[in-house]
Amino acid sequence: MSDFQPLTHTLAQAPAEQSGGRALVLFSGGQDSATCLAWALRRYGEVETVGFDYGQRHAVELEAREAVRARLPHVLGKDAGRLGTDHMVDLRGYGAIADSALTSDQEISLGERGLPTTFVPARNLVFLTVAAAIADRIGAQAMIGGMCETDHAGYPDCRAETLAALGRAISLGLGHDLRIETPLMHLTKAGTWHLAQALGGEALVELIVEHSHTCYRGERGVRHAWGYGCGTCPACELRAQGHREAGL
Repeated sequence: MSDFQPLTHTLAQAPAEQSGGRALVLFSGGQDSATCLAWALRRYGEVETVGFDYGQRHAVELEAREAVRARLPHVLGKDAGRLGTDHMVDLRGYGAIADSALTSDQEISLGERGLPTTFVPARNLVFLTVAAAIADRIGAQAMIGGMCETDHAGYPDCRAETLAALGRAISLGLGHDLRIETPLMHLTKAGTWHLAQALGGEALVELIVEHSHTCYRGERGVRHAWGYGCGTCPACELRAQGHREAGL
């Protein structure tokens, strides 16, 4: 087996379009995963998605998943024909032990360790390990996630270094290489908006604004220029700031 390193891409470094291969996208229904799904559909012959119910307070994102998936064919045209099966995994048992402000009624603030209380311990490690079992079964060559180390939250399981170590462990455990691709890793949130625009034009940007969900509090009562949300949680603030900086 060759040494494994997860691939990270910026918009300028994005690989040429591919016509073959299969990828599994970790798809939550948020802005980042929606952009990653469009990215994957431009590059792989077959794309499947996986989502996780881990008892998140903002479970409205599970409904957003269906809305975004259903509308992508109208935005991406022929590329959306590559979209295959959606897998949903019940991880509520994990969510119950990974106590955080995303899975229980806690205040969203900075914790004693210097991490936001929205940090769900080992979430990406769990998600990617479970996804690897699905990827292995369906014969995928890559798993694609929206992890990004430029977000101000600073979650340690979003770092490229963390994913490199996990990717090697997964490949060793499976007995074959399985890539982890993170197209947003070094993009700002404004860069993520620009990437969506480059992939699907204004139609994809509008789809993300209208139908994706990011707000930690699960609020969808007010539509802002950047989408629906409370407007005050860290996820909303980051999304709004990126939208402003992108000039959309």
